[in-house]
Amino acid sequence: MQKKVIAVHDISCVGRCSITVALPIISAAGVECSIIPTALLSTHTGGFTGFTFLPLTDEMEKITAHLKTLGRPSDAVYTGYLGSPDQIGAAKEIIKGLMKDGGAAIVDPVMGDGGVLYSGFDHRMVDGMRELCAEATVIMPNITEASFLLGQDCPTLEPTVGDETENILKALAGLGAKAVVLTGVYSPNGDIGAAYYDPVTDETGYVFEKKHPGFYHGTGDVFGSAFTAAYTLGAGLAGATEAAVVFTANVVKLTSEENDDKKYGPVFEPALGDFARDMAKLRKI
Repeated sequence: MQKKVIAVHDISCVGRCSITVALPIISAAGVECSIIPTALLSTHTGGFTGFTFLPLTDEMEKITAHLKTLGRPSDAVYTGYLGSPDQIGAAKEIIKGLMKDGGAAIVDPVMGDGGVLYSGFDHRMVDGMRELCAEATVIMPNITEASFLLGQDCPTLEPTVGDETENILKALAGLGAKAVVLTGVYSPNGDIGAAYYDPVTDETGYVFEKKHPGFYHGTGDVFGSAFTAAYTLGAGLAGATEAAVVFTANVVKLTSEENDDKKYGPVFEPALGDFARDMAKLRKI
């Protein structure tokens, strides 16, 4: 039977991120992707000014209540940007009420980057995300989000291979998630990727691809969506991390070559064909 995912993210009308990234990527993997939107924005908040913002907290609760009556639980719930701390409870209820027993709750604790929280977020969002992470099968913070979750100062240097990164991974696992992926980790030779940790087996691993210069909005959502698709298809922690790093690197390369303002998001569409073929191999296993 076809696997099913519910993506719990905002809708940004312009600027590829969140649901406008998650829905096509997960669908390209052959996984049914339903959505529960957390907010409606005219654009994402990175690099744009004057954007509109409408939180959908009440609608999230109504949608969840209706979907429960359908009796069609999902194999995974993938949460990302939440519009306010008030939505933490709604996200937890989605995991509790709309996911199969033994399903995967994949939480991207979207809160900040570059050492600071996103506009409009404060300690209430950090506390709420910490609670949500305790409900998760896998959490996928960047180093800024990891630092806030752990109540630590954000490192001045990017995370790299070694004890410091592995200590962060283990501390994050202590929040209650069954597995941890830390994004934006660097190799000793300057490649970029992710580190993962499985508390059950005590296994730590790294996956890297070539880094392309620049900063690209939306790549975290590209990574999280590809990871969710692969993990739901049974790739496991290491396999899903590898699939996500490889796909994200391909997307960043395409984006770096595109003559467009980078705030409009990652050029992921041309990479979907190769990703779909890779995921088709997983579906045959």
